[in-house]
Amino acid sequence: MNARPKKSFGQHFLHEKRYIERIVSAISPRPDDCVVEIGPGEGALTLPLLAAAGRLTAIELDTDLIPGLQARASAIGALEIVHADVLKVDFTALAQRLGAARLRLAGNLPYYISSPILFHCVDHAAAIQDMHFMLQKEVVDRMAAEPGSKVYGRLSVMLQLACRVEPLFTVPPGAFRPPPKVDSAVVRLVPLAAHERHDADPQRVHAIVKAAFAQRRKTLSNGLKTLLGSDAIASAGIDPKTRAETLSPQDFVRLAKLPG
Repeated sequence: MNARPKKSFGQHFLHEKRYIERIVSAISPRPDDCVVEIGPGEGALTLPLLAAAGRLTAIELDTDLIPGLQARASAIGALEIVHADVLKVDFTALAQRLGAARLRLAGNLPYYISSPILFHCVDHAAAIQDMHFMLQKEVVDRMAAEPGSKVYGRLSVMLQLACRVEPLFTVPPGAFRPPPKVDSAVVRLVPLAAHERHDADPQRVHAIVKAAFAQRRKTLSNGLKTLLGSDAIASAGIDPKTRAETLSPQDFVRLAKLPG
């Protein structure tokens, strides 16, 4: 099956066998796993994952790809294709419908909406065992960045407060059709256990992080002035004159717990 990639869907189909094998090996699906693939495309990952797990649910927006996927999967295992925009899929409800304690998510995410998909998945972290995604390498670098790094920002903080982030390996442009203009990378995300998660108001944390990084060159006292005063910031043991990029994810939790 060689479908014509659609720019409107940000499609870049993975085709190089050795990278497909490395991704499947990293996921290491078992027959009792409930694997959900986001954007199966031509089925490069779908079919080997299906062969290993025996059943698989795929979320695909492009109706032109669905018949070919179903035909190729019919002799391999039980493939259910959900025709939907992944940002509108309730993963918690999907896990319940599939009778799974937690889902294992995988996929080659479209670059242009990768961050919204990541945040959407994090919203359902309690229903997810792990996630193995291929994204633009620059995005994976930001996801795993440490405080003080030039690429450390909102994405780093919000993901690290919800998951363990483990970059696995880089995938070159030539492994795709058509080749993207940048390197890709595979990352593993493991949602934190209940006792590892912070107990601050999630909306407050998001508001603090978003405001702090809205203008990176501003000090915290300037960036957070509509949310927290300098004295309040200092009361958390944080210098109001420092910049957001120097704070750890847990520092933002401490700020979020302060009275506004």
